[in-house]
Amino acid sequence: MRVIAGKARRLNLKTIPGNETRPTTDRIKETLFNILQPEIPGCRFLDLFSGSGAIGIEALSRGAEYAVFVEKNPKACTCIRENLSFTKLTDGGKLLNMDVLQALRSLEGGEPFDCIFMDPPYNKQLEKEMLERMQHVSFIDEDTMIKNIEAAIKSYFSEMAIAKSYISQIRIGSEVLKIAGVEDCTNIKINGSAGNVEIPVGYVPVLKGVSII
Repeated sequence: MRVIAGKARRLNLKTIPGNETRPTTDRIKETLFNILQPEIPGCRFLDLFSGSGAIGIEALSRGAEYAVFVEKNPKACTCIRENLSFTKLTDGGKLLNMDVLQALRSLEGGEPFDCIFMDPPYNKQLEKEMLERMQHVSFIDEDTMIKNIEAAIKSYFSEMAIAKSYISQIRIGSEVLKIAGVEDCTNIKINGSAGNVEIPVGYVPVLKGVSII
């Protein structure tokens, strides 16, 4: 895993061995920041469920003023510290070694974040709970962006597994509309077209990327 762009470009990042965390692949990270880039320079960035810290570090590398990393796994926190040090981005980062719900309480009353990213542990159904809780915290204002569309769609894919023979446009639209900051998705397209997408027998859906037009 590496930093894609910015002042720490091409520097390799450490990850945690095993299955305790799920590092975001370089390809998904690049797609994500293609969407986020206009918001990154000078922003305050909150990285929930940080893992190795790759997302928050990418934001700092691309010009974010400040990034808070929230991660309860001690091994992951060690990894984040080492990655921040190696990329020389320590001064712009703050690490909270605690549960995300505890972190949300500790951040109450602070300056609002411009961009919040979260990638909760797989199959633990935390996305909805987190989004509901963040509707009522003081550090989110009307300009705050929560970019969790990919996680919502991947959660839907994992939930349906091979039980369905199609991807539902309506279902994806409803999942996207749950995300704070999304006001409309009437023109949503899957694989470039409107409507459901059939899944051939023996195949499973895989998300390659999300584009916002």
